[in-house]
Amino acid sequence: MPGATNPRSYPKPPPEESRVPVTVPIIGLTPDMSEGRLRLSPAYGIAIARAGGLPVVLCPVLERVEELVGRCDGLILTGGDDPIMETWGQPTHPNAVTVDPARQAFDVAAYQAACRGGMPVLGICLGMQIMGLEAGGELDQHLPDSLQTAADHGDGRGHTVNGSLGRGAVHSRHHQAMRTAGAFEVAATSHDGLIEAIVDPNADFRVGVQWHPERSSDGPLGSELFEQLVAAATGPSQFVEGVPHAAS
Repeated sequence: MPGATNPRSYPKPPPEESRVPVTVPIIGLTPDMSEGRLRLSPAYGIAIARAGGLPVVLCPVLERVEELVGRCDGLILTGGDDPIMETWGQPTHPNAVTVDPARQAFDVAAYQAACRGGMPVLGICLGMQIMGLEAGGELDQHLPDSLQTAADHGDGRGHTVNGSLGRGAVHSRHHQAMRTAGAFEVAATSHDGLIEAIVDPNADFRVGVQWHPERSSDGPLGSELFEQLVAAATGPSQFVEGVPHAAS
């Protein structure tokens, strides 16, 4: 009819108090950066999802790192190339293949933000090294200079580790390792004495492992690390700027 209107009818949102918070913990993942592109193995996300979490890749926008981490319930610092040691007051070894500077700056800032918020953190390979360096530990930047069995840790070879996290074979690929753990406790060592895992004794879950649990077998050194992270990230409901987090 001329002059008539037929406004569309939209359902009204439920009252704030009746909204059900998301119950799956959000686990943020720091991606690698190469030639201006983000890179991340899907194995990380698959492992988180199988453990009951929701994997979310964090776009490394440094000036928004607090907000990005603040929307997560847990954080994984993923593997990558070698750390740029000048950040911690040491020269970088000439044999180092260094990580993208923007990636390192974001990962360090994300880790610091997670620590301030008491958030569960799992550091893998490079991620563990960043955690150890931030805790005052020392890094052996080129194992072939000091370890006859350095080749056992490179090229994706498997080897055995043992400690409070468990005992078993792991997937390992690195030419650097923590020489000391700083404020962390050593939670696993390899057959030749290298530090393979560190744990913060003052946190509910703040663990670093030198190996790749997303590529290792099921059990305490593989899938159970992701299960423990997700369990630690499943806590009382939190809301950051209206965005629901995991609920118990």
